[in-house]
Amino acid sequence: MTNRRQGYRIDRRALISLVVGATAWPLAGRAQQKATPVIGYLSQRSPVDSASIVAAFRQGLREQGFVEGQNVAIESRFAEGQIDRLPALASDLVRHRVTVFVATGGTGSVVNARPVVPDTIPIVFAMGGDPVKLGIVASLARPGDNITGVAFLLSELAPKQVELLHQLVPKAAVIGFLVDPNDPVTESDTKNALAAANLLGHELVVVKASNASEIAPAFAALAQQNITAVFVNADPLFNVNFAEIRDLAARYGMATVSSWEGFATEGGLISYGTSIDEANRLVGVYTGRVLRGEKPADLPVQQSTKFKLVVNLKTAKSLGLTIPPSVLGLADEVIE
Repeated sequence: MTNRRQGYRIDRRALISLVVGATAWPLAGRAQQKATPVIGYLSQRSPVDSASIVAAFRQGLREQGFVEGQNVAIESRFAEGQIDRLPALASDLVRHRVTVFVATGGTGSVVNARPVVPDTIPIVFAMGGDPVKLGIVASLARPGDNITGVAFLLSELAPKQVELLHQLVPKAAVIGFLVDPNDPVTESDTKNALAAANLLGHELVVVKASNASEIAPAFAALAQQNITAVFVNADPLFNVNFAEIRDLAARYGMATVSSWEGFATEGGLISYGTSIDEANRLVGVYTGRVLRGEKPADLPVQQSTKFKLVVNLKTAKSLGLTIPPSVLGLADEVIE
C-alpha cells in the first residue's frame, strides 16, 4: 500500500513538473527572442526628393548587416519642407519607442529633434551647419552621451559657388541670394555669401522665402532689379519646390547655382557641394554601429569631404550662356 502511494506521489510530481515546464517553454522562447529594433527617421524634406538619400542611408545600414523588413524596421516622418512641423513629427517618433533616432534632410531636423528626444534614445544626424556652433554637440571628437552624426560642408563653399557665378556671368554686378529665414544656418550662410561676393566685387541682394507661396514673389523682386545671377541657398524648402524655382529662373533668364547635389541634374544651371548621398550613407553606417551596441559618445562626428560639380549645358544654352572650358574641365558630370 505504501509503495502504491509513493508511486502515486512520484507520478503526480512528475506530471506537475511536466505541465509547469511545458507552460514555461513558450515564455522562455519569447524571452530569448530579441525584439526587432526600430529606427525613427525624421527628414525636413519630402519622400519624393529624398529618394536618393534614403537609398544611400539604407546602403549604409546594409553595410552593417541591417536590412529593413528583415532585422530592422524604419518608421519615417517627412516635414515636406515645412520646418515648423518638425517638433511634432519628432515627438510622434519618440512615442513609437524607437531604438535609434535619425535626423536628416536639413539642419532643422536635428535642431528641432534635439530638445524633444530623451537622452535614453541615441541620435544620429546629417546636417550642413556647424554642429558645435549650433549647440548640437559638445565637440566633433566627443559629441555627447547620446548623439553623433555627419556634418557636410555647405556654407563654407560659398566662395566657390559665387566664383562660379562670376565666371558664368562676369558682367553681373549684383548677385541674388535666395534663403529661407527659418533655417538655423541662414545667418551664417548669408555672412559667408556676402563676404564671397564682396571679395569678387559683386553686390549681394538677399531675398527671403519661408514657405512655398513666397518663392515666386522673391524671384519677382530680383527680376525688378534686373538681377541675372542667383545663388539658391541649400534648404529643404527649395528642394521640395525645385520645379517652381527652375521654371522661375528660366522665365526671368537667371543663371542659378546651388550646393544641393540634385540642383543641376533637375534643370538648374550648376550645382557644387558636398555629396549629400555620401553623407547619408555614412549616417546609415553609424546607425548600424549604434544598433550593434556602440555608444554615440565613442563615435566622433564625421565630416563628409566628397565634392561634386555638375553643369547643365542644356540649361546654359537656353540662357544663352557659354560655359568656360575651365569650368567644364572641373565638372564631375556634364548634362547635355
